[in-house]
Amino acid sequence: MVNDGTSQLPTGWRAWVAGARPRTLPAAVVPVLVGTACALGVADQVVVWRAVAAGVVALALQIGTNYANDYSDGVRGTDEPGLRVGPVRLVGWGIMSPRAVKIAALTSFLVAAVVGFALVLAVGWELLVVGVAAIAAGWFYTGGSHPYGYYGYGELFVFVFFGLVATVGSTYVHTEAVTGLSFVAAIPVGLLATALLVVNNLRDIPGDTESGKRTLAVRIGDRRTRALYTALLVIAFVCVPVVAGGFDRAPAAVALVGVVMARRPVLRVLEGARGPALIPVLGATGAVQLATGVLLAAGIALGAP
Repeated sequence: MVNDGTSQLPTGWRAWVAGARPRTLPAAVVPVLVGTACALGVADQVVVWRAVAAGVVALALQIGTNYANDYSDGVRGTDEPGLRVGPVRLVGWGIMSPRAVKIAALTSFLVAAVVGFALVLAVGWELLVVGVAAIAAGWFYTGGSHPYGYYGYGELFVFVFFGLVATVGSTYVHTEAVTGLSFVAAIPVGLLATALLVVNNLRDIPGDTESGKRTLAVRIGDRRTRALYTALLVIAFVCVPVVAGGFDRAPAAVALVGVVMARRPVLRVLEGARGPALIPVLGATGAVQLATGVLLAAGIALGAP
């Protein structure tokens, strides 16, 4: 459902599903899959409930961040229909009250905190620091008096928390150690997640400029944002052979199949697609991220000693 001026806005549970922004959820699933695969052959055993808990935490953080973003942008007036093209905005488009969306965001973060605390008790208190930092980063992305997403740091947040932290952390809950494999594998995971945000912000440059939201895309401009999107995908796939060859996980090279899927969205971006034309690119980027992540995780797992 997008704001194209003709679509009927969703209501009820469909609105909540749309507000959770399903196309962004691979950013939560992929690092857990890859991080868990990295633990195989390193940990004495991979504990299933810990892997599931890590997945729940990651999804709850992603959904909570999406609702928090919807709430904060909505109350600031930067998500009004005339300024925004793309997925449903619950507050900005008047579909849900700000209070209801704020409660949804806080509830999602609470779920992440409760499930995460079980991992803290099982693994170690160091995870508590990571969890608090992740929740704070999710809220202050567009929340608070000085939201860092409004100053061009959103991409850094995504790379760090939905790349490095989520992937390495998903390995850590089994191994209780930071491994070289998990760190290197986290780089392409983070780059692909960041590409998803970059193309989203590329689409929103006109509205963000008008509303005063200084995302990285607004700061560096249209042409450089397109180059950045392309570079993120290219570097992500360059990292795959490093994972496969550098850590004796040769089957991980199967993730290069994602290059074929990435060709079309990259061409659309380089050809100058704008506004609504970038919405399919966003979906295609999510598909590239999910497929590449699943194949990378499967390859790493198959190559485990």
